[in-house]
Amino acid sequence: MKEEKIIVPANGYLMLFVFLILFFGSIAAMIIMKNPIFIISIVMALFIAPGFIMVQPNGSRVLLLFGKYIGTVKKNGFYWVNPFYTKKKISLRARNFDSERLKVNDKLGNPVMISTILVWRVQNTYKAAFDVDIYENFVRVQTDAAVRKLASMYPYDNFADEGHDEDITLRSSVNEVSNALEKEIDERLSIAGIEVLEARIGYLAYAQEIANAMLKRQQATAIVAARHKIVEGAVSMVEMALEELGKKQIVDLDEERKAAMVSNLMVILCGDKDASPVLNTGTLNH
Repeated sequence: MKEEKIIVPANGYLMLFVFLILFFGSIAAMIIMKNPIFIISIVMALFIAPGFIMVQPNGSRVLLLFGKYIGTVKKNGFYWVNPFYTKKKISLRARNFDSERLKVNDKLGNPVMISTILVWRVQNTYKAAFDVDIYENFVRVQTDAAVRKLASMYPYDNFADEGHDEDITLRSSVNEVSNALEKEIDERLSIAGIEVLEARIGYLAYAQEIANAMLKRQQATAIVAARHKIVEGAVSMVEMALEELGKKQIVDLDEERKAAMVSNLMVILCGDKDASPVLNTGTLNH
């Protein structure tokens, strides 16, 4: 495969001086001397004019001579090249690409909506110009393909209750997923001489048809986790209360009364609503 070749053409300012001398000098000489032979010099000047090119910072010009690749000018400045060269402009600046939101299936088969934000730039002008048809369109298509593949490799979320205890998920493992996405896109775009500067997930959500069901599931999971924490704390508090009562010998409780106390404390500590106290004016047994 032919590689990129960097060239530095002739100084444009020097050739501009030659052009001005030939063009205006010939016109002046033809008027003064009234000799039409100076038309040849004017034609030569007009022939020189199409060879001027200007390369801006982070820009480039790919030069072709009747279909043959001559080289690429990357150094910014004002130059003059063969007027027969075809001059194709390719920007070397970093560009942003925000992909459309795609509906794909994650590793567990759940439909999700996902999009990516890509920062890229042309690194090899020869590959970008000749190895693919339109490199901007190539970036869009290959990025979408990489996002679809990535989404199928990981689950959206970690569902340990169903036996899907995954270390990396699309929702929580942002750095790992972004690194995998960047590597996948970089491999695909290297064909076109494109360098991937950054790739990350821009949008991620369940598809509309399962969004409500998954929201209820997440809420249920959160409630169960909260209840588990509440029960764990309540048991610890009841245990501490019984130990303190036993140490300080405030009251002597048999097993039946301990069970009743534990039951009451657990109801109070684990209940959703505030407890309504009941005053007992009799003995502990009545």
